[in-house]
Amino acid sequence: MPSPPTNSSLFSVAIIGGGPAGLMAAEVLASAGASVDVYEAMPTLGRKFLRAGLGGLNITHSEAFVDFCSRYGDKQNEMQKFLDDFPPDALRHWVHELGIETFVGSSGRIFPNEMKAAPLLRAWIHRLRSVGVRFHLSHRWSGFDGKKLCFATPKGEFAIEPGAAILALGGASWPQLGSTGSWLPWLEERGVQAAPWQSANCGFDVSWSAHLSEKFDGTPLKSVALTFTDLDGVTESRQGEMLVKEYGLEGSLIYAFSRRLRESIKKHGQATFTLDLQPARSAERVLADLARPRGNRSLSRHLQGCLGIDGLKRALLYEVMSRQELDDMAALAKYIKALPITLRSTRPLAEAISTAGGVCFSALDRNLMIKALPGIFVAGEMLDWEAPTGGYLLTGCFATGKRAGLGAWQWLTEQNIISEPS
Repeated sequence: MPSPPTNSSLFSVAIIGGGPAGLMAAEVLASAGASVDVYEAMPTLGRKFLRAGLGGLNITHSEAFVDFCSRYGDKQNEMQKFLDDFPPDALRHWVHELGIETFVGSSGRIFPNEMKAAPLLRAWIHRLRSVGVRFHLSHRWSGFDGKKLCFATPKGEFAIEPGAAILALGGASWPQLGSTGSWLPWLEERGVQAAPWQSANCGFDVSWSAHLSEKFDGTPLKSVALTFTDLDGVTESRQGEMLVKEYGLEGSLIYAFSRRLRESIKKHGQATFTLDLQPARSAERVLADLARPRGNRSLSRHLQGCLGIDGLKRALLYEVMSRQELDDMAALAKYIKALPITLRSTRPLAEAISTAGGVCFSALDRNLMIKALPGIFVAGEMLDWEAPTGGYLLTGCFATGKRAGLGAWQWLTEQNIISEPS
């Protein structure tokens, strides 16, 4: 059995999880003067953070703050105080302090100039080391032994009892990157209320024909508008793009509706939305364009010629419409402006970008300390909240990490374990 690290005294803080939430908590505590150790199950830090940045690291969003906060849906009230303390502007300033410049994209999303996560993470780890944070890689948390936290490492097992601990273990998506959700039963056994895992920011299954699923798998569906009426009777329309997959649909546009679509599927066994395939044209304009003389052109060429409707959009029309409807220009115009698509189920947790579920806010105090486990705090995707992609997920992780760090420092000082910083 190896000896535990020398910093396992009551004067230290253990942070379990080396993603954005855990690292932000580490920065807050180390800057205040605490002795901080970060334990990460994987051989390297921030694996999901790096993976999210492969297509361009979307840090946060530049839209009006009131609109930004609304993206947290039914958990906005719970998340609001954390977002107020660390809003997008503050996060962007923090990134700049690391020497990483940012820009606002055409969609309002904010990216590093280099579009990559690695330079930011390297600069951040360097700064954390400079303020004394210690990192222990390939240290997987394996639960409790009384009040002690147990770890499994390549060299064996050990347990520590720090002055405080912050759990930032992520949710249950992309388990190959370390977020397995396996910790949930250990907390439930100790009376911590938690919600079951559900896929969020995920793909959905659609019963495509063999022709569409084989020919258009991986094809982007661009310049469309999705309209959906949720269980509360609220109708929303949003323009964007998706990706057709052999199993169904995924992509940023559908992710923005994922919670409401998932809830509808859960209640009704399916969810149907409509797609406007020509959002830049009115219904009257579409009908007028379709009424142009067709001559001896096929319907496919007519749709391409008068409306610019490409092969994928034509295939979607053919999926839904009968031959008789396709020959009726009024019916065709109607479907072009409101094509119904029915979703059957969400994709599995392991494929989702993020998850809903996890530790309920009712189990925590205002500083994210677990009421049943004094001195143990929770941050990031372990909490039961969700938000669409677009910088909202990362901002929520950073903001809750900051609050958990401040909360742990406050709790330690109130317990007279360490003195207030000057």
